Amino acid sequence: MDYFKNLLDLLKVEREEDKQQYLKATEQSSVTDRRANGLSWYPVAIRGTEISRGDYITVEFERTTHQDIYHKFRFGMPAVFFCNHDPKVDRLEGTISTVFGNRLKLTLKTDELPEWAQDGKLGIDLSFDDNTYDEMENALKKAPLIKEDLTVNLINVLTGSRKPTFKPLPEVFRYNRLNESQTEAVDKILSANELAVVHGPPGTGKTTTLIQAILALIKQDRKQILVCAPSNTAVDLLAEKLHAEGLRVLRVGNPARVNENLMALTLDSQMSGHDLMKEAKKLKKQAQEYKSLAHKYKRNFGREEREQRKLLFDEAHKIIKEVDKTEQYIIEDLVSKAQIIAATLVGANHYTVRSLKFHTIVIDEAGQALEPACWIPILKAEKVILAGDHCQLPPTIKSHKAAQMGLSKTLLEKCVELHPASVALLNVQYRMNEVIMGYSSKVFYENKLTAHESVAHHLLFVEDKPLTFIDTAGCGFNEKQDGTSTTNPEEAVFLLKHLTKVLSENPNLLDQKPSIAIISPYKQQVNILKDLIGSSEELKAYLPHISINTVDSFQGQERDIVYISMTRSNANGEIGFLSDVRRMNVAMTRARKKLVVIGDSATLAQFPYYNNFIVFAEEMLAWESAWETV
Repeated sequence: MDYFKNLLDLLKVEREEDKQQYLKATEQSSVTDRRANGLSWYPVAIRGTEISRGDYITVEFERTTHQDIYHKFRFGMPAVFFCNHDPKVDRLEGTISTVFGNRLKLTLKTDELPEWAQDGKLGIDLSFDDNTYDEMENALKKAPLIKEDLTVNLINVLTGSRKPTFKPLPEVFRYNRLNESQTEAVDKILSANELAVVHGPPGTGKTTTLIQAILALIKQDRKQILVCAPSNTAVDLLAEKLHAEGLRVLRVGNPARVNENLMALTLDSQMSGHDLMKEAKKLKKQAQEYKSLAHKYKRNFGREEREQRKLLFDEAHKIIKEVDKTEQYIIEDLVSKAQIIAATLVGANHYTVRSLKFHTIVIDEAGQALEPACWIPILKAEKVILAGDHCQLPPTIKSHKAAQMGLSKTLLEKCVELHPASVALLNVQYRMNEVIMGYSSKVFYENKLTAHESVAHHLLFVEDKPLTFIDTAGCGFNEKQDGTSTTNPEEAVFLLKHLTKVLSENPNLLDQKPSIAIISPYKQQVNILKDLIGSSEELKAYLPHISINTVDSFQGQERDIVYISMTRSNANGEIGFLSDVRRMNVAMTRARKKLVVIGDSATLAQFPYYNNFIVFAEEMLAWESAWETV
């Protein structure tokens, strides 16, 4: 089928680019650089070992220094355990089985720790994640070969060769906590035979709607549901909320947040509480003792000792096989009793649930999911619910070529275009003042959004303006190129002055403690803003309530006050990746009560989206010149 062959070709281009970028970041770099880039834990200490499935050993490590450095270590990723004496020789490959705080468990492809593990400084490097690409490729190769009627129906709908169908509902459900558009979305989900799409613009209660829909599906079909999302954080949110509604949730994989509620939902936690686990633990301990005895024989032993050693190892392996059988039974028991299986898209093929089929799967944040990853869970289903917003940030794609050739277009976006009858738009938002919402609604949502009365007119203080565009044209705030990023130091200083003025002129705000986001699309501009604001005496009392970061890191979040430093200001009207207007849609829809956009109209207005925004600001009496403030 050409559809999947095309996706496979694009994925190969992306994989190659990703691999080259990874090699560039690791091959010539020191362990200090790798650690700074989140690709290495060094140094680490061994905190414990346990026998794992098969003849493997699982080792628990703790990073003993540099604990505040952000890292990219995640459940299921391949990693290498090494010793700094001779890291090219003294190394062992493994897979991360758990990450929690500054500790992780690594399952190593060996049944005992090597001698060099007692020696020198130890570390763990992330390997290139071939596993994720293998899972995506396998799904794309398998899709055209599937013969089951109901799954074939779904594949044909999603690839556009068939229209989705709907069944009449025996009754119209009413949900106390839902508005009209949310209720319609749940009804659409219940009546769909193959596909329903929940289009949730910012602040419209997409998660609330999904939770109610899943509860209604469990009531309607009484069948287990697979709930997925591209990120651990999004999976965690759904798992916690579904658990709070009283459903039996099994979280496959490793949560991003380490809290008791979530940990109780994980497979490891539920296994440790299972009746049969006590016996399995006893057997594991016995096997470990046999292995320890066997290791006591030195290398220069005679024939009798060799036989004794072999007998001890054979006995240990026999016991391990028994343990594996018991654990497999426990896993199958727990999986069969769960009403909800929650996993990332790739985690949906975890060995514990690999062979399972589902009537319905739910993919949340589908606007940020790479299409090949979506096919991993889809091939297990008869019906799929996609939820997200294709007008916000798309998935991150490393290869510019693959993105241009179509990999950046998500399955959600394709389904919205192909099957409008399957789409339910949530149209009441509960976050923003209606003026802040206005431009986004007009450009991205056909003016269909309305602000709920509880937020439509809320302000930071009486007489305040909810929206301000401050025009820096003619102020001489010229952008500078800083390596691969763009900066505008004068604009950053101006933003600091403006924010200080707003807060100092309204001392009552200190009691309110409004949350504040300062956003720039450019990393280096973010760094300048962090330095300026972090060292400001006037803002000292507000610092715990101020977050400063790039647009991408704020998706899904909201703040009372949002400042956006547009950064670009040049004579050529060049705006770089500001031309990705979905990124700006995210930035502009984070604010609840006050949005301040600072930028150079002479540069920005060369692009229709920004020119129209400036016109909108003028119509709302929200345009100001930076000259006035200076």
